[in-house]
Parts: sequence; C-alpha cells; structure tokens
Amino acid sequence: MQQTIIFYLIFVNLLTFLLFYLDKRKAINKANRISEKTLLSFCAIGGSLGGFLAMQFFRHKTKKRSFLLPFFSIVILQVGGVYGYANYHHLI
Repeated sequence: MQQTIIFYLIFVNLLTFLLFYLDKRKAINKANRISEKTLLSFCAIGGSLGGFLAMQFFRHKTKKRSFLLPFFSIVILQVGGVYGYANYHHLI
C-alpha cells in the first residue's frame, strides 16, 4: 500500500510539474493556456511539490496573488493532513 502511494505521488508530481511547464510555454507563445483550475486541481490531488518546484524553476505564477492564495491554502491543508495522520498513527 505504501509503495503504491509513493508511486502515485511521484507520478502526480511529475505530471503537475509538466503541466506548469507546458502552461509557461503556452504563455510565452501566446497560445491557449492550461486553466488555473486545472493546475490547482493537480496540486490538490497530491502534486503540490511538483507545482511548487515548477513555479520556482520556471518563474511561473509566482506573483499572481489570485493563484498563490489557493495554492498555499492547498499546501497548508495537505501538510496539516499529513501531520494529523502521522500524529494519529503515532508516526511522529
């Protein structure tokens, strides 16, 4: 079970990183963009680390407050969830 979760998280973070990259390329080329809702959805299903790394690496969505607020809200909820789960199961 843990191995499946690890593979899932690796996959979803790589996919999220790729989506941020593609959106940045589309922004540069003035093409149809990937919606913020889609980017945030992938972050919410476990791709926050990939999204954060892509934001830093590609300098994408780093100044847009309307994106940053929901993004960091998702991160805080995920960190709280992991902490709560680990604390409940006495992993910390």
